[in-house]
Amino acid sequence: MSDEAIAHALDVNRSTVERVRIRCVEEGFEAALRPRPSHQLHPRKLDGAQEAHLVALACSPPPTGRARWTLRLLADRVVELEIADAISHETVRQTLKKTNSSPG
Repeated sequence: MSDEAIAHALDVNRSTVERVRIRCVEEGFEAALRPRPSHQLHPRKLDGAQEAHLVALACSPPPTGRARWTLRLLADRVVELEIADAISHETVRQTLKKTNSSPG
């Protein structure tokens, strides 16, 4: 089959088929079936203990005058309680998503 036909059959881009074919030739069939390991290093923003504190905080009653925790409120409180030096609301979101928790 041509690369174009394979791409159409698998619903992928032709360049993907080309890259996999080249990898198969250069590195072998088994290597072509596995995704390449990522070389980017993304250090964790929070360790396990800090994540546990964040989850416990998210499960606690919200601040006075608030109906629920927001991601930004949680991020501010984590810094205020010195659980972490700095943390963004996006890190809070990703952490709570990973742990199947949600604020409020």
